Amino acid sequence: MSDRIIRATAAHGAIRAFVAESKETVETARTLHQLSPMATAALGRLLVATAILGCDLKNETDLVTLQIKGDGPLKGLIATSDSYARVKGYAFCPDVALMERYPGKMDIAKAVGAGTLTLIKDIGLKEPYAGQIPLISGEIAEDLTYYFAKSEQTPSAVGLGVLVDTDESVRQAGGFLVQLMPDAPEEVIDRLEQNIAHLPYVTDLMDMGKTAEEILAMLLDGLDMEINDVLPMGWHCNCSRDRVTKALISLGKEEMKRLIEEDGKAELKCHFCNQTYFFSKEELEQILAQAQA
Repeated sequence: MSDRIIRATAAHGAIRAFVAESKETVETARTLHQLSPMATAALGRLLVATAILGCDLKNETDLVTLQIKGDGPLKGLIATSDSYARVKGYAFCPDVALMERYPGKMDIAKAVGAGTLTLIKDIGLKEPYAGQIPLISGEIAEDLTYYFAKSEQTPSAVGLGVLVDTDESVRQAGGFLVQLMPDAPEEVIDRLEQNIAHLPYVTDLMDMGKTAEEILAMLLDGLDMEINDVLPMGWHCNCSRDRVTKALISLGKEEMKRLIEEDGKAELKCHFCNQTYFFSKEELEQILAQAQA
């Protein structure tokens, strides 16, 4: 089954919820970036969260980016999604060693360390919207929950998980976001809090064979859930030779001349997908001539 995100409302519009199944997307990231299990678990969580936020964007050209910077060995993570939940991302340190809180439980917080979480939305305004908070735990889900409460004044619950198999492949990956709308009744809040408190880890549920629909039903039990739509989710990098050529031009004529005279070639790699683009001296001269024209 391909990755997907299910969007739902409950309690007559007082709650909105998203559940993502994202095993294939995270496995693609692991393979492309040759991630260690620790980096797979951390980046996978961020990819899931970013895709969920992406599918909530309004316009085709809108983009959302989540960036974590920390002083732990992972150093940082970045992920970006469009409004179709097409997501990409990378870890600053893809081969970070395993760190465990206890046997069998990775310590993502220790790998991330102290730092910041930044959310950037490019929704066609003059300047992208950016909000930033200090990390309160490094566990990503907890930090996002804090971000929504602090920066957007939206009470939220976030659950994110990646289960790495013994062969280091992604066994399960997914997550959820549940948000309360303004003036949600107290009895609705109480019931939702009870449901979330008794919910096992999302990847444990998936490993038991539970579908996104079943996880939603558990999250929103007794709250008149209504599924609004089911959206595909997947890995997508929009880099191309044309975009890289424009990046070369943006370096400026002097830097282009230096590349031609000193290096005689250029090699640029996309951080998101590891695709490498080679430019010969002749190609660089042609690009420079076009830029000058």
